[in-house]
Amino acid sequence: MHLSFNDGVNARLAKPDSENNGDYQLKIAFDDGSALIFTVAMYGGLFLHNGTFNYDYYIKNLNAVQPLSEGYRDYYYKSFSEASNMSVKAFLATEQRFPGIGNGVLQDILFEAGIHPKNKIGELDDDRRSALFDSITKVLSEMTANGGRNTEKDLFGEYGRYQTKMSKLTVGTECRVCGEKIVKQNYLGGSVYFCPHCQTLK
Repeated sequence: MHLSFNDGVNARLAKPDSENNGDYQLKIAFDDGSALIFTVAMYGGLFLHNGTFNYDYYIKNLNAVQPLSEGYRDYYYKSFSEASNMSVKAFLATEQRFPGIGNGVLQDILFEAGIHPKNKIGELDDDRRSALFDSITKVLSEMTANGGRNTEKDLFGEYGRYQTKMSKLTVGTECRVCGEKIVKQNYLGGSVYFCPHCQTLK
């Protein structure tokens, strides 16, 4: 059997001497006394299946080209033809078009590229599309190398070492590039963080 869980599920490894595991939706206990603890938040889901799981996002994830893999550049540019009327956020962070890119990692990617989350994909010229591609590979590589973002915990309960530039930790502080205050807005079912000076809405 296969256990799949999506974004929105917090997974952590509890040590054998852990007495209080708190509230959880699933606990897998091991012979040595340790356990995997899964807590579902918001839209998260846990799925037990036999490997033929007919869930749209799961199938798209398996069949999509991963952002840091070979062949991603061609896949990235090909995807523009089907998304000209979408905002940049919708293009990158919905429908599992680019697995691994969710609302959380999206913020720094767009900041590095100097693109507002609400800008339309069809309005980006070749230079902006290239800058966005470079930003995706750069930011995701840095996040991976540093064990994730400092807003999220890993399996062992440790925060990542990647210091987010646009997140709940930086909203209201000064942009490190221009000094403008970082703002937060609700957009497409989640929060977006951006610098209104460096990421102007076209």
